[in-house]
Amino acid sequence: MGPFDPAKRRPIEDRIVTPGTSPRFDHVVVLMFENRSFDNLLGSLYSPGQVPSFEGTMGRDLSNPVPPDLGIEGPATVSYHVAGRMDTPDPDPGEEYPHVNTQLFGTVAPDSNRFRDVDEMSAPFNSPVDSLSVPRLNGFVADYANVFRVEMGRSPSYPELSQVMSGFTPDQVPVLSGLARGFAVFDHWFCEVPSQTYANRSFFHAASSSGFVDNGPFGKFATLNDAPTILERLESAGRTWRVYIDPEQILPATALIHARRLAPYFATHFHTIFDFYHDAQEGTLPDYAFLEPNMFHPHTDMHPPGAAKVRQALHLPAPQSILGGERLLAQVYDAVRTSSSPTGSNYANTLLLVTFDEHGGTFDHVPPPPAPPPGDSSRTEKGFRFDRSGVRVPTLAVSAWVDAGTVVTSEFRSTSVIRTLSERWNLGPPLTRRDAFAPDLSPLLTRSAPRDPEDWPLVPRPPEPLFAKILSEIDTPLSRLERDLIGEALAHEATVEGRPVAADARSIGRRDARGHLKRIQGKMFPAIAGGRTG
Repeated sequence: MGPFDPAKRRPIEDRIVTPGTSPRFDHVVVLMFENRSFDNLLGSLYSPGQVPSFEGTMGRDLSNPVPPDLGIEGPATVSYHVAGRMDTPDPDPGEEYPHVNTQLFGTVAPDSNRFRDVDEMSAPFNSPVDSLSVPRLNGFVADYANVFRVEMGRSPSYPELSQVMSGFTPDQVPVLSGLARGFAVFDHWFCEVPSQTYANRSFFHAASSSGFVDNGPFGKFATLNDAPTILERLESAGRTWRVYIDPEQILPATALIHARRLAPYFATHFHTIFDFYHDAQEGTLPDYAFLEPNMFHPHTDMHPPGAAKVRQALHLPAPQSILGGERLLAQVYDAVRTSSSPTGSNYANTLLLVTFDEHGGTFDHVPPPPAPPPGDSSRTEKGFRFDRSGVRVPTLAVSAWVDAGTVVTSEFRSTSVIRTLSERWNLGPPLTRRDAFAPDLSPLLTRSAPRDPEDWPLVPRPPEPLFAKILSEIDTPLSRLERDLIGEALAHEATVEGRPVAADARSIGRRDARGHLKRIQGKMFPAIAGGRTG
C-alpha cells in the first residue's frame, strides 16, 4: 500500500493532547515545492461567496497586454484562463531578478535588455526608477515573449504566449486543492525575494541570502553564503532537525545553498524521503523536518518544464512535474495523517506546512508588499536593496488544530517559519530584520480540540507520471535549475578539497552530472547514500 498502511495506525491516548492548551504542535514539517504562483495553482480554489473572503481569480477581469510590435496575430491582451495541459507554461518563464522586474512593473531598462539572455542583461536590470513603486503586474506576457524568443529562437504564437497567463482548476490539482479546502490556505503569503530559487530558499532558513539575488554564477552560494541559519539555532538549543530528499535527486539543495554553515551536519542531518516516511510512521520525526522534492528527473517539484528547445527537437515529453508533485504531496500528507505514536510525533502534534520557494514567472495579480532589508550584509547584487517582497505563492497549513475551509487573509511570508520556530523553542533574537518583521504561525491553530484524522479529507494518490522513469534514464539536457545544482555541488567539492572544479556545469550532460553527484554523495552524505530507497 505504499509507505503507509492505515491499518497499522496505533490508538493515541488522550493524555498526549490537552485540549485548549498552547502550543498545539511539537513538530513542524515543511514541504517546499518549486516555481508556481498562487493564481497559477490555487487562484480558482473558491468562487465568490463560497467563503467570507478569498483573494483568487474567479469573478475578476485579469489580463496582460501583448506587446504590439511583436506582430502576433490575435487579441491585444491575454486574459487569465484555465491551463489546457498539465505541463504549462512550456518553455519555462523567466524567474531571475531582471525578468521578475519586467513581470511586476512592465519595465525593460535599458531597452537593449529585451530579447537578451538574462546573463547578458545590463543595469538597472529592468528595475523601475523608484524601487518602491507599486507593482502593476502588467508585464508577464511581455517578459514571456522575451524569454520565449531567447529560448526557442523565434517569436511565439498567441496560444504559446498565452500560457503564462493560465492557471489550474481544483479538478486538475485535486491533492493540493483538497488540502487547501480541508485545512487552511494563505491567500497573502509572499516569498521573500523577487527572484529565483536560491535566494528564496536561503531566506527561508536564514532570513538572508548574503546579498545575492540570482542563482548564478555557479558556486557563489556554496562558497560565499555565510548567513547564519535557524537550523544552527535549533542545534544549539538541543532541538532536533533533519532535511529529507528524494534519493533520485542525489544531493540536497538546502545543504549546498548553506554549505559554509551546514557542512558539519552533512553526514548526520540529511536523509532520504523514505526515511521520513519511516520516521513519521514510527513517531520519531525531529522537531523540525524540511522536505525537498526531486528537482531532477523524475521531477516531483511542480517546476515548469525546462530545456524546451532541445527537448522538443528530440521529441521528448515534458517531465509532468505537477503530477509528480501531487503524488509526493499525497504521500507526505498520508504520512502525517496516519502517524499515531502515543509518545512521539503524531497527527495531533505535527504541523505540516506546504509552500513554494517562488513564483517562477507564472502570473499572479496581487502586488507584493514592501519589506525591511535584512540588514546583515553589505553585499549587493544588481543594485537590489531587498526592500520589497517576492511574489505571492501557494501555502497551506495542515493541522489537527485547524478547521476545514479556513482562509488566512492577513499577510504572511516565508520567514514566518523562522519566527514560528524561534517562538516555539525560544531560539533567541531574530536572525535579521526580515524574520523579526514576519508574523508567527502559532495563533492560527485555534481549535479547542484536535480533529480526529478520520475527519481529515482523503486525497487521491495520483499514479506515477507517464514517462517519469524513462526520462530519468535518458541522457536528456539539464534544465537551468539542474545546472545550478550541479554547479554548486562541484564548487563546494573543489573548495573543500582545494582543487579545481571537476567539470563545467554549463555543458555537462545528465549522465555525467549524475556521476559527479553520486561521487559527492558518497563522500559527504552517507545517510542519503545508505538511506532507505523505498
